[in-house]
Amino acid sequence: MSMSFLEILACPEIEPLHVAESAKHFLGNQSWDADNLCVESYHAETLYYTTRWDALCPYVDVSPSMLKMAKRPFIVYAVPPESPYGVPINDKYGLVHAGSPDFWTDPRRQRKFKELEKLCKDFVTTTTVVPGNHFTSKDVYALGGEHFANYYIHDQEVEGFVDYIRDLDVLLIQVHASNGDLVLTDVSILLPQRQQVYGSFCQWNREYKNKSPGIYACLLASRWTAENGYKYYNLGPVDDYSYKALFVTDFEPIFALALTDENHPLALDSSSPLHTDFKPEVWNRIHRHG
Repeated sequence: MSMSFLEILACPEIEPLHVAESAKHFLGNQSWDADNLCVESYHAETLYYTTRWDALCPYVDVSPSMLKMAKRPFIVYAVPPESPYGVPINDKYGLVHAGSPDFWTDPRRQRKFKELEKLCKDFVTTTTVVPGNHFTSKDVYALGGEHFANYYIHDQEVEGFVDYIRDLDVLLIQVHASNGDLVLTDVSILLPQRQQVYGSFCQWNREYKNKSPGIYACLLASRWTAENGYKYYNLGPVDDYSYKALFVTDFEPIFALALTDENHPLALDSSSPLHTDFKPEVWNRIHRHG
């Protein structure tokens, strides 16, 4: 059953914090304090809040203390599928079963991949696995700053990415043209416990758009996934990205939660994420079942 905004605040399952809100909190691959947990997001001119791991990270854990601390309206996307929290939303993750021979022997993919490799035959590819704790925010901006600007990725979300990968490895793929131009940089997070490689972001040179660099990056990452013993390459949310259809073999539900006052302007706007991603009856529903 959904709860009202005030009932959420009073819920005994969401215990008041017993430490100073300025203290650092840890959960899974995440750390935060009261100042950096919430990132300002906007629907038109209406302010709401997401987490600092929202844009670039695969799965965001939540806890009662985090929910108590968060500003409202608060939306958390991609809660881990095994978590007791969150509800399924209208989007889904697209998984590439790159570890299956059937993926590579599909006739349509074989034809498309051959065409793509012929188109990009003069490119030079460099692939490196880098410990995540080697990255600073400055390093990440050097790899994807143009992409972040184009897709309105907040500075705090870049910092959240650096936080998330501190105990994980990162796959870095870069492709150069024969004249030395950087054609694309693709950055993925390695998730061995899930047998996944998660595609966080890809920045590509618009001067080479006729070479389909974004699709070529998916091919390179999928091939690395297969060659290095991983089962799936995770393309992230797929509903708004038709080009991913060539690769997707499986879908994984995306679980999320939304905490809001039901009279907030975001809740009253039928075009807002509260309506496009969720059904109103699951607003303020914390637990997946019940």
